[in-house]
Amino acid sequence: MNNENIGPDKNAEPDNIEQDNIEPELKGFRTFLQKQDIRPSWQRLGIEALGGMAHGLFASLLIGTIINTIGNLLRMPFLNEIGGYAIAGTGAAMAVAIAYNLKAPTFVLYSTVAVGLAANSLGGAGGPLAVYFVVLIAVFFGKLVSKITPIDLIVTPLVTILTGVFAAYILAPPIGKAASAIGYAIMWATEQQPFIMGVIVSAIMGIVLTLPISSAAVAASFGLVGLAGGAAHAGCCAHMIGFAVASYRENKVGGLAAQGLGTSMLQVPNLLQKSILWLPAVAASIVNGPVASVIFKLKQNGPPISSGMGTSGLVGPIGVVSGWYTPSKNALAIGETAISPTWFDWLGLLLVSVVIPAVVALLVSELMRKKDLIKAGDLKIEV
Repeated sequence: MNNENIGPDKNAEPDNIEQDNIEPELKGFRTFLQKQDIRPSWQRLGIEALGGMAHGLFASLLIGTIINTIGNLLRMPFLNEIGGYAIAGTGAAMAVAIAYNLKAPTFVLYSTVAVGLAANSLGGAGGPLAVYFVVLIAVFFGKLVSKITPIDLIVTPLVTILTGVFAAYILAPPIGKAASAIGYAIMWATEQQPFIMGVIVSAIMGIVLTLPISSAAVAASFGLVGLAGGAAHAGCCAHMIGFAVASYRENKVGGLAAQGLGTSMLQVPNLLQKSILWLPAVAASIVNGPVASVIFKLKQNGPPISSGMGTSGLVGPIGVVSGWYTPSKNALAIGETAISPTWFDWLGLLLVSVVIPAVVALLVSELMRKKDLIKAGDLKIEV
């Protein structure tokens, strides 16, 4: 054998050169994405973006509805006009809030106003969910071009608005239809099986409210109103009031207010360490849901976002009251009408929103303390 012919494969060298060229390019693109602050993660795209969506809804649709309700009760038309302006800005408010939580550059942030208006309008009853997905796309493309040209003032808003509105035309209608279909299915099932669905909807929404996920955004996305909205309201109240009362020994009046009028998410660090602490609130939601849907037939016909707020700022109860007098468009779409509430309706609202969650959670938590399942300090929160 002629050893002089043995040597490295001549074809290997170009392959190595090609691989060496690809890797720096990939590294360069990753570096570029980091430089433009494009870092997709569940924390940013899920928790923070959905939280922003809920905040935007609260600062526009929800506040506008509350102002409208006050205007109706006090017979002051100018308040209705003010509320109308707030409601008209819903899409824009959601978009800006989402973009802000995604840390969008200024020109991207401002440009999402038009994107949010388009997505919310084209998304119909599922507008909030459409705004969420469409704004994610708009912010991504806006960040790609932000501050990389000498005419950033023109390029960044142009790219953000064009890509966002184009995405709204393509995605918003089917997203809206899908969200509405799921919402209608939940509401239909609750009407058919109020006890079973009362338990399921109440328990799930209560858990979602306590997790670092926006229950308000979930309720708004699926347009939960009617009996399903009432069951969702019952579950959210069960967790907020439930944790507030169950942890009173540790947190006193400050903790009672922080959780009962603020958020039960304050318990998340404790729940991560000891999941059994969830039991009093979950038990309260399981009892509270069917009480709302079967006994009192409590309907939340205000803005769907109210179904996912519980007693946070008293938004949930206010939503129920506003739905009695002025049903939201989501409620009207499923045939709900305005009512003149009776003493039984008011009693149901009080019991479901406060009394039942407090009593059930307190009984369960005290039993667990006697069984040493809850120890002193387990439910302590930082406020």
